[in-house]
Amino acid sequence: MFLTTVNPFGVMYNPASVLHTLERMYADGASAFAAPDVAILSLGTNHVYILNETGEIVDNCEKRPQRLFTEKILSIEECTDYLTRCVNLLQQVNPDVRIIFTVSPIRYAKYGFHESQLSKATLLMAIHTLLSSFNCQLSIVNCQLLYFPSYEIVLDELRDYRFYASDMLHPSEQTVDYIYERFAETFFSEKTLRFVEEYRPIKQALNHRPFNPDSEEYRRFIAQTKEKLEAFKARYQRS
Repeated sequence: MFLTTVNPFGVMYNPASVLHTLERMYADGASAFAAPDVAILSLGTNHVYILNETGEIVDNCEKRPQRLFTEKILSIEECTDYLTRCVNLLQQVNPDVRIIFTVSPIRYAKYGFHESQLSKATLLMAIHTLLSSFNCQLSIVNCQLLYFPSYEIVLDELRDYRFYASDMLHPSEQTVDYIYERFAETFFSEKTLRFVEEYRPIKQALNHRPFNPDSEEYRRFIAQTKEKLEAFKARYQRS
């Protein structure tokens, strides 16, 4: 199993809010969260909302009236600064942490598709600037800072609307699976790939919803699945 912490304070889309999440997790020096070996920072937009009363960027408008906020578009330099602070904070927690950046392929129709593209381009340039400042290149997978091209995979490899959900904005389930496979091929070791493939049918069995959960057949199925799970755990605990 992978020991993970996923968006503990909700999904954050812009570099400023990602930094705020990390500060809440680690900046106090006595965090309840474990120091990460790998951190994946996924960015969606460079648009932020500022609470007029305080002048501070908020991470969630909490459905309050729009008149209370001012929308701002972060520049490449501002995005780079926020991401640099994210890196510095994570490296304070674990100097050996590997940080993977990626840009979400989800399009923001409310901005208009041209503005959505500009937003993604700003994030891409900020990540490129950051990696360059740390002497990291996109092709080097053993660098501490990495970029995974989920955005480019959807736009350049899956250039067809059949790879989008019905809203034509979000990737389809098939696309999500494809991106996961590319991610696994890039970052997983052979041992990890074998682990995932062996665990996949067990997980599917555990998630199976029976037509008759009280039947003797289903009880046998659950017992057999639990036996497979225990054997699986024992095999990998030994290795």
